[in-house]
Amino acid sequence: MAGADKFGNVYFVRLPQDVSEEIEDDPTGGRIRWEQGKLNGAPNKVEEIIQFHIGDVVTSLQKASLIPGGGECLIYGTVMGSIGALLPFTSREDVDFFSHLEMHLRQEQPPLCGRDHMGYRSSYFPVKDVIDGDLCEQFPTLPPDLQRKIADELDRTPGEILKKLEDIRNKII
Repeated sequence: MAGADKFGNVYFVRLPQDVSEEIEDDPTGGRIRWEQGKLNGAPNKVEEIIQFHIGDVVTSLQKASLIPGGGECLIYGTVMGSIGALLPFTSREDVDFFSHLEMHLRQEQPPLCGRDHMGYRSSYFPVKDVIDGDLCEQFPTLPPDLQRKIADELDRTPGEILKKLEDIRNKII
């Protein structure tokens, strides 16, 4: 299940596997209704898959594919008119690459107002399993020497990094 709250956070949650199996065994839900959790809490809790602070109240969440034959992604719209997308990575290599790129950009390109980037994206809850595409998209705007420095630390060329960014962008639009 995907959701958003009034504080600008987006999250994905799901039921634990054992709870899903219990519900399939008892489709009426009668047994679960009478279970008691600790201190009268809910007997079952959802597992958090991702957590990310967008910074604006999300008014719309839609699972969609914006290009024919493209993979599905979660598109969101906000009160201030921003449109964004959450796209799942298909390989572990991409996850490692973009997480390292994000880490280097966070260190080399601090925000203009001086606010800690990680602190902002974790305003209410810590960021969990999300890579900030807005931050990664700042790579082409860096001076060429800084691009080369980051690319060398990632064992790539600036052209390869730009190509990876373009490939991810083309999966959405």
